[in-house]
Amino acid sequence: MYNLFEDEDDIFQGSPKSKFMDIVFNANRDLVQNELERLMTRLAAMEVMLQETHGEQEIDRVIKSMEFERADEIDMMAKNLYIISVGNVLTQNE
Repeated sequence: MYNLFEDEDDIFQGSPKSKFMDIVFNANRDLVQNELERLMTRLAAMEVMLQETHGEQEIDRVIKSMEFERADEIDMMAKNLYIISVGNVLTQNE
């Protein structure tokens, strides 16, 4: 089966993660900083939501449980987030 998300098979010569890393290390610093700040704000909002729902002491347990039980879904979401972030940086660069 052909998988577009694997480096060795990707017609674009890289996975979403590797493309994200290329952009982070090579694009305009201000654009990358804006995107990383956007990601941190979203992450902080999600942490607050988890604290409200599960309590501060349970966050790590909940996350580890999710990573185990829904690994494929989380992997796909991570790939999508890499793609979105790359797109955000590249569209600001035009």
